[in-house]
Amino acid sequence: MKVYVLNSFAKTANGGNPAGICLDADKFSTKVMQRIASLVHLETAFVQKSTCADLKVRFFCHSGEVDLCGHDTIALFVLMAMQGIVKKGKYQMDTKAGILEIEVRDKGTVFMQQKLPVFSEVLTRGEVSKALRIPLKDAGVLQPQVVSTGVRDIIVEVKTLKTLLNMKPDFKDITGLSRKYNTIGLHAFSRQTIYSATAHCRNFAPRFGIPEESGTGTSNGALSCYLHKYGIIGSKPSNLRFEQGYSMKMPSEVLVNLTLVNGSIKKVQVGGTAIMKGVLEI
Repeated sequence: MKVYVLNSFAKTANGGNPAGICLDADKFSTKVMQRIASLVHLETAFVQKSTCADLKVRFFCHSGEVDLCGHDTIALFVLMAMQGIVKKGKYQMDTKAGILEIEVRDKGTVFMQQKLPVFSEVLTRGEVSKALRIPLKDAGVLQPQVVSTGVRDIIVEVKTLKTLLNMKPDFKDITGLSRKYNTIGLHAFSRQTIYSATAHCRNFAPRFGIPEESGTGTSNGALSCYLHKYGIIGSKPSNLRFEQGYSMKMPSEVLVNLTLVNGSIKKVQVGGTAIMKGVLEI
C-alpha cells in the first residue's frame, strides 16, 4: 500500500506541513487506519467512497482520529489534481465535520470550505500566558477564546513577533488547557509579521502528540473569523495570508477568504498549495 507524502502550505522547498495521503482506503478498518497513521507518524487522510459526496475522507494522527485536517485536505486535492483524478472545479468532501466544499483552482491552489465559526469559552490572559511561559505584559490586548470552524482551538494573541518566535511553551499546561476546554490545541498569533501577512502564527497540539505544527488550515480559518469579530481585518476580509512554521525552519503560508453578507460571515475558505515529497510503502 502506498502512502503519499506532501508538504502543504509550503512557502519554500523545505517548508510546509507534511501530510500522509492514502487514496484507496475502503477496505481498511478504523484500527488499521490508526495503525498506518502511527507507522508513518504523520496526520494521514484516508479516502473512501461516499454515498452523499464526491468522496469520503477520514483523518488520523498517531494518537487518534480527528474530525478534520486542513493541511491533509489541501495535500489530498493537490495530489489528485497531479494524478488527473480531479480537474479545476468544485467538489464535495464527506468528513466527520460535515460535507465540505473543495475548490481546485489554477496553479495547484486548493481551497476548502470550513464550517461557519462558533465562538465559545473566553479564557483569561493569565492562564494562557502561564501555558506559553510569557509575562502577562507580553500577552496581546484581544481576549483569548475558543473558536471553531470545524475543530475547536484556543486562539491567543501575543503582543510582539519577537516574543512569539522566542517563547518556549509548557506543553503540559497546554495539554491541560486543551483537555479542560476540549480543544485540539492552542493557536498563538502576533499581528507583527515578517512578510506583510495578516498575522504570524504558532500552533501547539501536544494533547494529540503534536508539540508544534508548521502549517494549520483549520486554526487559521478560526483565527480569521476571530480577527473579523474584533474588527482587525476590515470589511473586505479576502486574500488573507498567515505565516507559520518559521520557528521550526519550515516556512508555511496559509490563505483564507471570508465571504461577508451585511457584515456577517457566510463562508469560510482556507487554501494553499502543496509539494510532493515522496511515497512510503506500507
